[in-house]
Formats: sequence, structure tokens, C-alpha cells
Amino acid sequence: MTVAPKREDYDVVVIGAGPAGLAAAATSAEAGLTTLLLDENIGPGGQVFRAISSTPVTERSQLGADYWVGADLVQSLRASNAEVIHRATVWSLDRNLDIAVSIGGASAFVKAKRVILATGALERPFPIPGWTLPGVMTAGAAQTMLKSSALVPGGRTVIAGQGPLLWLLAAQILRLGGRIDRILDTTERGNYFAALPHAFAFLTSPYFTKGLAMMREVKAKVQVVSGVTELTAIGDGQLTSVSYAAGGKRETIPADLLLLHQGVVPNVNLAMSADVEHRWDDLQLCWSPVLDASGNSSVAGIAIAGDGAGIGGANAAVVRGRIAARAAVEALAPAVAAKLPAMATLRADLAKAERGRVFLDTLFRPSPQFRIPSGDTIVCRCEEVTAKDVLDSVAIGATGPNQLKAYRRAGMGPCQGRLCGLTVTELMAQARGKTPQEIGYYRLRAPVKPITLAELAAVPKSEADIKAVVRG
Repeated sequence: MTVAPKREDYDVVVIGAGPAGLAAAATSAEAGLTTLLLDENIGPGGQVFRAISSTPVTERSQLGADYWVGADLVQSLRASNAEVIHRATVWSLDRNLDIAVSIGGASAFVKAKRVILATGALERPFPIPGWTLPGVMTAGAAQTMLKSSALVPGGRTVIAGQGPLLWLLAAQILRLGGRIDRILDTTERGNYFAALPHAFAFLTSPYFTKGLAMMREVKAKVQVVSGVTELTAIGDGQLTSVSYAAGGKRETIPADLLLLHQGVVPNVNLAMSADVEHRWDDLQLCWSPVLDASGNSSVAGIAIAGDGAGIGGANAAVVRGRIAARAAVEALAPAVAAKLPAMATLRADLAKAERGRVFLDTLFRPSPQFRIPSGDTIVCRCEEVTAKDVLDSVAIGATGPNQLKAYRRAGMGPCQGRLCGLTVTELMAQARGKTPQEIGYYRLRAPVKPITLAELAAVPKSEADIKAVVRG
């Protein structure tokens, strides 16, 4: 059954039901603001708390205590008066805070006084030779299957890359009885020295003891190869083996499944389509929105919370959601805001949640060879554009990602640049001797997600709309 928004306008519309969105929607609704939460998944939780209300994995220790925090957030949301619509694809947001959303095959428009974007993160592209072969997946995709359906690998499995999610996924797979043959750690040795100045903050953060215990758990059961500098997925129409170089030696091992991961980056497409200002983050190597201390963006009325505001992890995302919602309450119902936790308290909570983040960002900074491919390695999966294609386009005059669209259609497929945007920016910046900030990103316009003509045709029409087209 199609569930349409109950109103045409709301005080607050929250987009995304991950940690930040759940916290933001509950906070604004509890304060008495009319609140709508839109999310494209079948249930609440986002990626971090995926399938929190429906997972068949009931043994809490298998997914870890941090996962089950999501159940409390969902309970708080359901106890509030927030209106929640799942399977809702938001495909347009403009500076006037008009939101276009497709639900059940039909599109609708809603108006907001405040919008809180909680669109979360995407996995960073990992463009190695063979990464488009069947049998090669991202760690996040594997984790979605694990949480949603308790599915774990049973064949020869290799996990490659770096970052906290890689180790968390490995631990979860092993706890559920899955198979991992080898972990190929691509963390650069020099990153350990670069991260040392930030070690104290990390050692006194919640990340340290949890992360250390998890890595020990995994290393006790799986062979881990560190210092991997080259990586190739091999197969003819299907993955058959993985080739890698480490410590000056090269090895090829048989594999049925290769899971890739080298960190996550903000999902910026919807915010960029609304003309929110973004800047290149040299530490996290991605685009991040320019925000004030309350999460407010350069566009009046649009705030961004969670990992979409810059990668900080689930705990920080929850606090950012509450901060953005409190700022909305302050703007729309100042008398009520006094009853909420003080902003100073929330910002102190955020500082605590973000403690140790710089260490992680420095340690797990992905190597250039795993971000900036060469030769015939695919860059844009949707349009099958290679690194050589991009460089050839630069050689004949393409100055940035938007010019590249005209030459090669890169970024014009269903993902609208989500899987190639960062790679294209860095590849073109390197080729032209420019900074990523100077090169820029794709210019994004509605619809930012694929929708059908039928969904557009089903948009409610007023008498004025009909007259404008028919004219008598």
C-alpha cells in the first residue's frame, strides 16, 4: 500500500533514517514540531543499524553491542509523533526547501521550514583492475546481506583494504560461522608514523579498546597480510583469483569472493544538488559540506547531520542529529528549546564522540595507487569509462568532471557519480597539476536518483498546473 505524506508542509523534514536521522526526527517531534522522516530503505537504521527492527541475527554478541544501540533510537522515534515513510526516494531538494519524493511509484512534493539532511556515507571507490567482475563486492554490501538475512560467505573469501569497517565485518562474518581465507591489509606503513602525534587522543577514546579486541579476535582465526601495495582481481567473466604484492613479493591466491573496503565518505549528491557549498577535505580525501557549529549549511534552512557532514562514526552522528534538531527547534519554537538539553552539553558530547577521529583518518588514509587508477582500469562503472579514457579527455581539453561528461558520459549513469566522482576528481587533478578543489565535482541536478516517467506523470496537478499546459 502506498503511504503518501499526510501534509503538504512540515516544520522539519529529515531525510535519511540512519543514526543521525533517527535522533534528529525524534528530537524535533518530541519538541512538538511537525516532523516528517523520509528514508529509501525498507526499515529504519541506515547502514550502521541496517535491519535493526527485522534482522534474523538475534544473538546480540554476533553483531556487537554498538549495533543494538540502534534499537533504542528506533524506540524513541516511534514514541514520538514523527511521521515516518520508508521506501521513499527523495529525488529533488531546492533552495526554497521544496522536496520531491517518490513513494510507491508516484511522486509527491512537500514543503519544509527546516530540512535536516542525514543521508550518511558511501564506501569510497576502490578502483583496482577487475573490481567490476562478478564475485567482487564492497564490504558494506556484504554487511548488508549479513545484517538483513544472516548471509555469510561460504566459499573462498578474501577481504582487502583497510579501516574500522573492514575489521568489524571480518569479526561479524566469523562469529556467524562464515569463511575468510585471507585479509589483505593495504594500510601504508608510513601512516603509522604520521598518526603517532594523534595517538594519545585515540588511546583515551572508546575506539581503542574495542578496535584492539576486534583485531585480535580476527587475527587469531585468519591469516592477515600487511603492507599490501598492489591488488588485482582476476577472472574471465567471474572472479577466480586475487593477485597482490606485499613486502616485495607477489602472490596469487584462488578466490570465489573478494570484499573491498578503504573507508567511507560523505554522501553529498542531494546536498550538492541544492547548491550547498562544499570543500575538499584534505584529511579525509573527500568533499564535505561547509557547516556552522549547529550543522547549518550555506543554504538557509538546510542543515546536515551525521556522516554526510563529514565522517565521524555512529556515536558522533547521533549527537550531530540532536544538535541539528535542537537548532531547528530554537529557530521555530524558541520557548520549547529551553526544555531540551543545552547546546553546550551536546557539543561537549560531540567532542567526546569524535575523540580519536584524526588518528583513524591519518592511519587509514588510503594509498594513492588505490584511489587513482591507470590504464584500462574502469573508473565509471555505469558508462564503462577507463582511467585512460579520462586522461585522453584531459589531453584534448577536458578541464573538469563536468566537461568530462561531454567527452565520455562519466557520471551520467544511474549512480550519478557516486561510484566514480572522487576518482574522477583526483585523477583529473593529478593529470592537470591542480588541487581537487580547483578541479571540482560533477554539477548535480534533479532528479538525483533514477525515477520513471510514470512517477513524474503521477505528480499531483493543480488546476493552475493544468491550465499552464493546456491553456484553455
